[in-house]
Amino acid sequence: MRASKRPGLTRHLLIDTALRLLDEVGLEGLTVRRLAAELGVQSPALYWHIRTKQELLDGMADRIVQDAGMGPPRQGEPWQDWLARRARAYRASLLGHRDGARIVASATHLEPATIRLFDEELAAMTGHGFTPVLALRTITAVTQYVNGFVLQEQAEHPQPAPGTAADRVAALEELLGEDAPGTLIAAYREQGGAIGEQAFEHGLRALIDGTAAALTRETGEGSPG
Repeated sequence: MRASKRPGLTRHLLIDTALRLLDEVGLEGLTVRRLAAELGVQSPALYWHIRTKQELLDGMADRIVQDAGMGPPRQGEPWQDWLARRARAYRASLLGHRDGARIVASATHLEPATIRLFDEELAAMTGHGFTPVLALRTITAVTQYVNGFVLQEQAEHPQPAPGTAADRVAALEELLGEDAPGTLIAAYREQGGAIGEQAFEHGLRALIDGTAAALTRETGEGSPG
């Protein structure tokens, strides 16, 4: 992306370039100096738009969050369906960038426009019977779940060890020995591990079902819609 003539630097261009560079070199390799070189400028030129590396990371995190799509449920959409759709889109956005979950986890603040969208989501949830506190706790719990799940998915050395499901079962059998009850082995044979689509959907459903139960306890309005 280097060239003798560069378009005028903007904050938007800096974040776009930083996200592309992140996919190439990862969070450890992303430095202000490297970003400046990618843009064909000297590092001080960037500080007209970002004062610190943390401000750059905050902007990148905000873009990842926004790219997931935010906003209240669609017309007639049950809050359960909306919450599941929101969580899946957020996970996809995090997975869309190398170390995406680490970038968002490192953020210290989001842009005002993102906060306003978040407030609109909470307001919509109150229209479905949530108290403001329950709405906030629900979104926070789902967000933290997705962040943590993707952090594990994007880990450099994820567990269980790489290999086929059969390889992992064989390794467990050797580790546990013949006297073990074999419950863990049975679970791995059925699903193949603690990460992946099935594991994610199970955790998400548990959160949504738990929220429905909490909504019933607190307000008596746990029905869809």
